[in-house]
Amino acid sequence: MRKGIRVKPGSKVNLADHPADAKLGIKDRAEADARVAELAPRLADLGALLAANRTKALLVVIQGMDASGKDGTIKHCISPFAPTALNIAAFKAPTSTELLHDFLWRVHAHCPERGQIGIFNRSHYEDVLVVRVEKLAPEKVWRPRYEAINAFERHLAHEGTVIVKLWLNISNEEQAKQLQQRLKDPTKNWKFSEDDIAKRANWDDYMDAYREMVERTSTDWAPWYVIPCNHRWVRNAVVSEILVETLESLEMSWPVLPEAVRRMTIE
Repeated sequence: MRKGIRVKPGSKVNLADHPADAKLGIKDRAEADARVAELAPRLADLGALLAANRTKALLVVIQGMDASGKDGTIKHCISPFAPTALNIAAFKAPTSTELLHDFLWRVHAHCPERGQIGIFNRSHYEDVLVVRVEKLAPEKVWRPRYEAINAFERHLAHEGTVIVKLWLNISNEEQAKQLQQRLKDPTKNWKFSEDDIAKRANWDDYMDAYREMVERTSTDWAPWYVIPCNHRWVRNAVVSEILVETLESLEMSWPVLPEAVRRMTIE
């Protein structure tokens, strides 16, 4: 594991300790790409082992500012897994029906079953980020949600879900470059929203919200990893390593059929 990216439970988070342009010992893009390619077959095998055992599930939570690379992370780091083992959910503004329930109701419905891998592109953490910064609810509503989230994730972990949470950390300057690229590239125009610009005006407030989110909800059962994302190739290599190490820690083995079944002759 690259040092300094996993946030120790109960520790204070200083954003200066997590520079978005860090390379974490990776020399260049060629080295990072080679590492991703090297890990891909292992990820595929581990995903198959997870599906075969059906005793654990993996939930990967991805949060980050606009243009931090959430879709790219899924494209480059999740693609080795078999599509049949994946459930990808992208959480946008809640619908009128979802607003009639508690804030975790819509999230729980998308949690992976045992043997599956769930990917949250944004998540329940929007309710302590956007809701907080954009003042969509008073503090007395969103502040208790940290405790509710920790209890929710602890319940999932107790029931067999292994949780990995990735904060894709991009700098203000790099985000500006990425948003400008979306305006220039016709194939990326559809990703641009004027709301992205409005949120940039509240950058410092969002960084403070992310800092407290990580401090309050990085736990032994659901740790946060702060991933530097100014260099996309660093992100891809580091996330791939995290996923491999997380799945390897489960020490899974291939299920063995009963002897009588294995000796059957199929005609």
